Amino acid sequence: MITSASAGSASAEHSRFVQRVRRRYADERALLPPGMPDATTLRATLAALRQRGHERSAALRILRHLTLERLAVLDCEQAAELAAITGAVTALAEVVLDEAAQQARTELDALHGPPLAEDSPPGEGAPAPLPDGRRPCGWWVVGMGKLGARELNVSSDIDLVYVYESDGETAGNAEGRQRISNHEYFAKLVRRMQALISDITEHGQCFRVDLALRPNGNSGPPAVSLGALEDYFQAHGREWERFAWLKSRVVAPADSARRDGSGAWLRPVVLPFVFRRYLDYAVFEALRRLHRQIRDHAAKRAAGHPERAYDVKLSRGGIREIEFIVQLLQVVRGGRFPELRTRPTLQALQRLQRAGLMPADKARQLAEAYTFLRRVEHRIQYLDDQQTHVLPTRDDDLAWIAATMGFADIPTFLSTLDAHREVVAQEFDTLLGGDGHGPGCNGKGCPGHGRAGGEDLGALLPHCPPALAERLRPWLDHPRVQALRDEARTRLVRLLERTLAWVDEGRASETAAVRLADWLEPLLRRESYLALLQERPAVHERLLRVLGAARWPARYLMRHPGVIDELASAELYETRFDAATFVAELEARRWALHKTGEDDDEALLDLLRRAHHAEVFRTLARDVEGLLTVEQVADELSALADAVLDVTGRWCWQRLKQRHRDEPRHAIIGYGKLGGKELGYGSDLDIVFVYDDDDERAPEAYAAFVRKLINWLTVKTGEGDLFEIDTALRPNGNSGLLVTTFQAYADYQQNRGSNTAWTWEHQAMTRARFVVGSPELRERFDAVREAVITAPRDPTALAAEIRAMRQRLYDAHPVRAGRFDLKHSPGGMIDVEFAVQYLVLAHSAAHPPLRANAGNIALLQRAEAAGLLPAGVGQAAADAYRQLRQRQHRARLDEASTQIDPADVQAEAAAVRRLWQAVLG
Repeated sequence: MITSASAGSASAEHSRFVQRVRRRYADERALLPPGMPDATTLRATLAALRQRGHERSAALRILRHLTLERLAVLDCEQAAELAAITGAVTALAEVVLDEAAQQARTELDALHGPPLAEDSPPGEGAPAPLPDGRRPCGWWVVGMGKLGARELNVSSDIDLVYVYESDGETAGNAEGRQRISNHEYFAKLVRRMQALISDITEHGQCFRVDLALRPNGNSGPPAVSLGALEDYFQAHGREWERFAWLKSRVVAPADSARRDGSGAWLRPVVLPFVFRRYLDYAVFEALRRLHRQIRDHAAKRAAGHPERAYDVKLSRGGIREIEFIVQLLQVVRGGRFPELRTRPTLQALQRLQRAGLMPADKARQLAEAYTFLRRVEHRIQYLDDQQTHVLPTRDDDLAWIAATMGFADIPTFLSTLDAHREVVAQEFDTLLGGDGHGPGCNGKGCPGHGRAGGEDLGALLPHCPPALAERLRPWLDHPRVQALRDEARTRLVRLLERTLAWVDEGRASETAAVRLADWLEPLLRRESYLALLQERPAVHERLLRVLGAARWPARYLMRHPGVIDELASAELYETRFDAATFVAELEARRWALHKTGEDDDEALLDLLRRAHHAEVFRTLARDVEGLLTVEQVADELSALADAVLDVTGRWCWQRLKQRHRDEPRHAIIGYGKLGGKELGYGSDLDIVFVYDDDDERAPEAYAAFVRKLINWLTVKTGEGDLFEIDTALRPNGNSGLLVTTFQAYADYQQNRGSNTAWTWEHQAMTRARFVVGSPELRERFDAVREAVITAPRDPTALAAEIRAMRQRLYDAHPVRAGRFDLKHSPGGMIDVEFAVQYLVLAHSAAHPPLRANAGNIALLQRAEAAGLLPAGVGQAAADAYRQLRQRQHRARLDEASTQIDPADVQAEAAAVRRLWQAVLG
């Protein structure tokens, strides 16, 4: 290969294929209308060719030549977009397939009559009944790979699978004879279509057709029934076939593609096969093996031919590696994140980046590399219309490719090509390279050929710390361990080896290792978790840190094991919860489920739970790493609760049968920890529901809405639940209506009428806030809250009532002798909260800064600044309250008692008692 030559002309005339087309089909070229070919212009050109006397077979082949010649001009001379070129080739394939389908169906129906469906109710998109009422059997040509994704290259073969609805037989010919089985009919149809599309004639061929992706490959029947396809997926489907079916799409016949283009018939069969409901890291090794086979094949082809190293598709850093990177992430995560289910590679890259599964710069680099490599691939194929991906050896051809790509010389072009390939190769090696042990695999955890099974596990025990050895010893005879496949047992042993190495090195604690065993044991049947930890050593190490930090995170992980995938995110410790992003991602997932008809209530309930659990775990991971204060944890969990209430409320209203308007006129009022934005892990939600709607149907509609919403929030599914809901703070408590009009709520709180709120309810109002609902109700609620907390009160009577309420709480929460309860003991957190509530209710009318729901610490500081507290008392109590909250938070994380040695918080308790004395005597 000569690399010093300057680039040549960018004219498409350099292509030998273009030259041949222009010589042979000079008279026909004008039949293709100007511009980028599409389905309409292609069909018009085909009709014109038929009018000139060309048989269908010849006309289709000539149409292909004219189309590719046009694309060479638009691509090389006018820099057409890649998507326009691949879209035009895909449109050509669909026209050809439809023409072949029409001809084959017409001929076979004349001989045997149309195939009939077995007695079963027609599905969505079923063909129209015959005049005698019988129903034709539906059938589909499924485009796989680049055809399914509308990404065909200009000299591509097409991968097809033929599927028909059900077994049965044909209707017979005009005389009612010549009936054959549907199986025979569709086998004949495939052969006739193949001949029309791929037989080589004097005009060449339309497309090379590959049927190897059908069930059982080349040894399977040419066409398969829908039921047989489903059985095959369940019993024999291989991991690599999931990647093939990822891009599948109905492409012909045209009436089926239009009527059923979304794949309504195939969707329930294909989607569960491609996308598993759990995170599916077991596919890594399957894709790695497939890639090794491709690499080995490419190496054999290149043996003795060093120029074949420049294969832009199959060589290191080529197109196939980009496709593997994208498809792997889609298959692993697409079951739980339906917004990733898209066929085109570039679109999938964008979605992976938006989902946080790939950094923006890396997604951009891969997209640029993919576009560059595909454009080079097209130019290679324009030269001689050959299905090849290897750069030419002739320097004039290479110079032409460089010129059409916009380069002044060959070396610059090749340097850019190599740079793109290196980016791809590095990313591929990061994701899939080696044995799956990747970065961080050192010491005992490195790849090796251990003996699979209990013998290896037994050999590990003498090297384990005592507590871990004791925890693992029962595994030698554990049924779940014994039932593991050899590959999975090997993974398990290697994970334990790596864990031991990290314990020895001080990178993990023995406690974390024991909790890892506790976490793994119930999950041993779900081998994908073993695969995840093996494939992602960084996730393994982060998991150990979380498990070792405290007991509650370990228990949370046992309830929601799928959240460990969040540990794979490079941005986990660099970001904070963002409500707008969270809501947008949920809406994108819901829309993706809607497009595939999967958005039933159960799917949405699980979607909400998975998203919520993942966000709680992200906060938890940042918390145990010491990256968040207690206040920041509460802020994130409170903002998350707000977002969940918002999304769940909107979805429930949209699906409410009694809905009488598009947008509800309601509000959710948060009290307690939700109202004060002080939620902790596992906190329940104190909420009140109100509405403002004069429609006569409103009472029934909002009552049904609230019942539905509470059910969606509290019901346990396979993914767990969201929140416990407490509505006891609604007017009249548990004896009151579940949802009331806003006016009734306002009257109750403002003591208008005979049914009025108690003082303790006004205390609760100091921490109440509008969470979600109609914007106009926000201002009205804020006005009611301000009116309540600023209402005239007798300070002495108010103090007495608050002291009495505090005594009732003392009595209800006894403390062991000689211990101090962080919340309930005198000098504890409740004393701070009650003192602040008194200050707000007694003084906010005269001191507006106290009216805001700003939290206890800020309100203490404001009260001291207003002269309502002795100098230093408010700040000291605020600092003490922060320390007590931190101790309570850490104790709950470790599931330890919150009743501690009084000496540990002597100063804090004293500061709180001084506050109590100054405020309530």
